[in-house]
This record gives sequence, C-alpha cells and structure tokens, in this order.
Amino acid sequence: MDSWVRFNSQSQAKERVLRAAQYACTLLGYTLQKGGVAAELHKTVTQLEAHMSLTRKLLRLGNSVEALEAAKRAIHLSDSVLRLCLTISHLNRAMYFACDNVLWAGKTGLISKLDQDKWSQRSFRYYLFALILNLTRDVYELRLLIECEERYRASKSPPSAYPGNNGPADHLSSPSSPASPAAVALPVMSAWLRRRVHLVATVLYSNPPLLLDLLKNSCDIFIPLDRLGIYPTGKGFVGACGLASSVLSILTIVHPWLKLKP
Repeated sequence: MDSWVRFNSQSQAKERVLRAAQYACTLLGYTLQKGGVAAELHKTVTQLEAHMSLTRKLLRLGNSVEALEAAKRAIHLSDSVLRLCLTISHLNRAMYFACDNVLWAGKTGLISKLDQDKWSQRSFRYYLFALILNLTRDVYELRLLIECEERYRASKSPPSAYPGNNGPADHLSSPSSPASPAAVALPVMSAWLRRRVHLVATVLYSNPPLLLDLLKNSCDIFIPLDRLGIYPTGKGFVGACGLASSVLSILTIVHPWLKLKP
C-alpha cells in the first residue's frame, strides 16, 4: 500500500495543473458566453473542459487509498480537535474519490446505465463535508496561534500606566462626563476591532502554510455549494475560485514547506 501511495503522489502535480486548466476553461467559457462570441468557440471550450475533467478523474483513480492512509495517520494525533477534524475529513475525501471513480467508470462506459447525476451529487456532498472540516481545522489552528501571540505580547508589554480603575476610559465613562455611553463605546469597540484584525493579519502573515490552506479551502468550498444548489454562484465565480485554489495547490507542491502539516 505504501508503494501505491508513493506512485499515486507522483500524479498529483499533473492533476493540479489539469485542474487549473479545467477551471480556466470554465471561467473562459463564462466570459465568452457573456461576450456573445460565436457558439462554436464556446462549444469547443466547453468540450475541452469536459475532457480535462475526465482526464483528472483518471488521474485520481486510487486516491481513496491515499486518503485512508492519511486517516490512519491522523487518528494518532495527540490534539483531540485536530484528530477528529483530520480523520473525518480524510474519510470523507476517501468516499468522495470512490464516488468519483464510479463516475469515471460511468462516463467511459465501463458501468452502463449509471445515474451520473445521483453519483455526482453524492460525491460533492462528501467533498463539502471534507472542506467544512478542513476549514474548521484552519480556524482552530488560527485561534491557537492568536492565543499564543496574545500571551507573547502580554509578556513583552510594559505595566499599565493606569492601575486599577484610574485609566482614561473610566474618566470618559464617569457620570460627570457629558459624552453618552454609546459615544464612548463606539471608539472603544472600533479600536478593539482594529487590534483584532491587526493581530489576525500578523499571525497569518507569520504562518504562510496556514494562510494558503485557509485561502484554498475558502475558495474550494464555493464549488460544492454551487453544484449542490445550496449557494448558487454561477460558472464564472466557480471558475475563478477553482482556478485560484488550483494555483495555491500547485504552490504547495512546488514549495512543500508551504503545505500545512499535519
């Protein structure tokens, strides 16, 4: 099984490039359709997209084995949240790839009278569940890093110049102050929000693997949401999201240190 996983990983780069080309065709087809170009050109682009999709399904044959191996590794993680999210995510990916293999067999004629719409919907449901769990994992890791950064800043910050309740905020909120509570609370909330946004941006900037994984999963999740009819966004938006996530995936293959671990 290990040898199969090693062999299968060699085709991932090709599959990612084909995925980028496929969604580029999706975006191009949408643009051509909106631009009112010749129907023959639009048909050619659509057929090219379908051929690339079928080729990708061929390259993904056996990916279920790799996903199951990843689930076996994830189940031994010490962090309970990561263990739960990653294990179930990999199991959903395994089911997604299994459904995808059945779809490939149906499209090539190996399985006759296959209800392709039913199997397509089933595969996208598993894909959506896996992406939701991946995003949950990203948010969890982001929260841990934010807490770590807050502790570091607290240890480095000087003591407050206004100990106890004698700070400027208390003076502004005192009964003798003419300002209303809402007028005082709004700047305070605005300053707090700016600090939180700056903190999140700092943490993500310092952790490129987490940033890329968060962006990739955020882009990918619109694809099954559109295909399942949960949140229709249109072919143009799906094509742009698919192309962006594919480019980010290629980056993690070209530069392995950008891949989020575990």
